[in-house]
Amino acid sequence: MERTLALEVVRATEAAALAAARFIGKGDERMADRAACDAMRKTLNSVAMDGKIVIGEGKEGDAEFLYEGEIVGTGAGTEIDVALDAIEGPIICATGGPNALSCVALAERGRILRCPDTYMDKVACGPAGRGVIDIDRSPTDNLKALAEAKKVYVEDLRVAILDRPRHEKLINEVRRAGAGIKMISAGDLSAAIATTRPESEIDMLIGIGGAHQGVLAGAAIRSAGGEMQCRFMPRNGEEAEACLAMGIMDLKHRYTLEELAGENVMFAATGVTTGDYLRGVRFFSGGAMTNSVVMRSKTRTIRFIEAIHHFDFKPEY
Repeated sequence: MERTLALEVVRATEAAALAAARFIGKGDERMADRAACDAMRKTLNSVAMDGKIVIGEGKEGDAEFLYEGEIVGTGAGTEIDVALDAIEGPIICATGGPNALSCVALAERGRILRCPDTYMDKVACGPAGRGVIDIDRSPTDNLKALAEAKKVYVEDLRVAILDRPRHEKLINEVRRAGAGIKMISAGDLSAAIATTRPESEIDMLIGIGGAHQGVLAGAAIRSAGGEMQCRFMPRNGEEAEACLAMGIMDLKHRYTLEELAGENVMFAATGVTTGDYLRGVRFFSGGAMTNSVVMRSKTRTIRFIEAIHHFDFKPEY
């Protein structure tokens, strides 16, 4: 893949974030999602690539949203797998909460894990945890191992966990181990990526969340040199059958970063609302500012982009 491709694709996450931001706090998550999809599709189709969406927002043929199997790009250049979330957290956006963002991951064809819209058990952390954490070990053991690797006390660590009834036992164990918890209402993708940023307040993410978000987080964390492991956790027989239909035969398999996204992966994201990793869209008279990140696993280059958009020159926004 051309190394400049991610810099082209970040225009799509910016466009989606700007479109969705018009609906922050207005209580209509569907309109926020649709606006983000429309803006992202238009921009992706201007990028010189032969892209195929392998993780998207809608079922095949659902033209209202960016759907799995949809072809994007101009058709020129390398065949690319595209994983995306035009807006991760449409409900967050609609309610004005933190951690809504727009993101795209790219890899060579066949190098992004395809999976149904189900759940995953996940553990993620920054570069200090490479080769240290293990999803098959207890949260307590992983916290002790990460604390030792970071040369801090367990009590100094902060863990992000989705605020869900299913995590009651996990929350109690983490607190007994001595670590602090940052409870998040939604948006575990942003929290997972934040573990790779030294100045963030999150050292580790643990718990069960969306599988699509897990694959996208894996692409970003691999690019940033962090660590992540996950395992599919279908909620019912229908989701288990969907996994089998997509070739996921062993639901107990532990997936590593290398299995989630190919060696040469690129990731771009733009904040919609301010969160643990990116700031949200800020409007001013005649325009707006966006905060984005662009990553490339091959070089582990991470670029943060603060962009100023003047709407007189971008009438579509």
